[in-house]
Amino acid sequence: MTRLLGPVGSGQWMLRGLVALMPVAAVLCTLGAGAGPAAWFVALVLVLGVGWACFPESAAGATVLVLVLAWWGIGMRDGLDPWALPAALALLTAHVAATIAAYGPLAMPVDPALARLWLGRGLLVYLAAPLSYALAVGVRDAAPPTGMWLAGLGAVAAAGTLASVLLGRPD
Repeated sequence: MTRLLGPVGSGQWMLRGLVALMPVAAVLCTLGAGAGPAAWFVALVLVLGVGWACFPESAAGATVLVLVLAWWGIGMRDGLDPWALPAALALLTAHVAATIAAYGPLAMPVDPALARLWLGRGLLVYLAAPLSYALAVGVRDAAPPTGMWLAGLGAVAAAGTLASVLLGRPD
């Protein structure tokens, strides 16, 4: 296989394997929630995941992520199953792995410092998933107060600005 592709940098197989397989894992998390996908859909997600792994900067990534999120939205009417948390982690893992893989060609070894940087960023982003889940479960049966969506949008914008200020590097 290496002859076909040329030299493969250390760590690239693992990264690209995560990119290919984590969207499938996210779809299969709905099995635990009681709404398993059709085999053709899992195959479609796998094919798109492999395409994303081969070309980490391509639109295959956005396509497969949207498909998985749509499946969760369609398959899980309530959407508040605890299996959404490992599914979110799987999608975030695929996204971070694709980001690292996109830093260079297949022959380029993965820089450990770069991988640690993106792992930290990914874990920081993932913290929002259990917090959001807990909040959604807490307010599930309550009527939304006026301005809830606007306040949420403002909180997300403030958090993004704060993160860029605190975690940004000076030029």
